[in-house]
Amino acid sequence: MSMIDNISNVVLILIRAGTVFRVAYCLLRLVTAEEEAIQYKKRIRNTIIFYILAELAFVLKDVFIHYFS
Repeated sequence: MSMIDNISNVVLILIRAGTVFRVAYCLLRLVTAEEEAIQYKKRIRNTIIFYILAELAFVLKDVFIHYFS
């Protein structure tokens, strides 16, 4: 069971880091390319929605593991 927890912790760290870098990249591009501002705002919104859903999935996984263990 600890191997599953270790793998999920690594995946969660990668998701968090990827989200931060993606939002930072989109903000940088948003400042430099104003004609594509709407597109980058949508990408930021979609990245944040993905992050919330990913965190929710891992919280539900932890709840199920602790409930059924």
